[in-house]
Amino acid sequence: MLTPEGRVKKAITKFLNEQQDCWWAMPVVSGYGKPLLDYIGCSRGRFFAIEAKAPGKWLTSRQEYTAKEIDAANGAVFVIGSIEMTDDMLEWFKRDK
Repeated sequence: MLTPEGRVKKAITKFLNEQQDCWWAMPVVSGYGKPLLDYIGCSRGRFFAIEAKAPGKWLTSRQEYTAKEIDAANGAVFVIGSIEMTDDMLEWFKRDK
């Protein structure tokens, strides 16, 4: 049985698998090196990171720090808290197709 966050991750994974020209991974963080978000990837030369959350939940302070670093490097960051993807992420993937 999936948790609420697990259902969100399942929807994100399905969405990413349907994208063309998209490489993505769910890194396994072991406590060494820089912290990462749940998904990292590249689509048509554009870097993105996605953090899946249970509905109503938000980033931890460490995740917020990581998201700000990615944003400062001009990467796209999406925090997804529902099975229905955010409009921002859907629009980002549609751009330049």
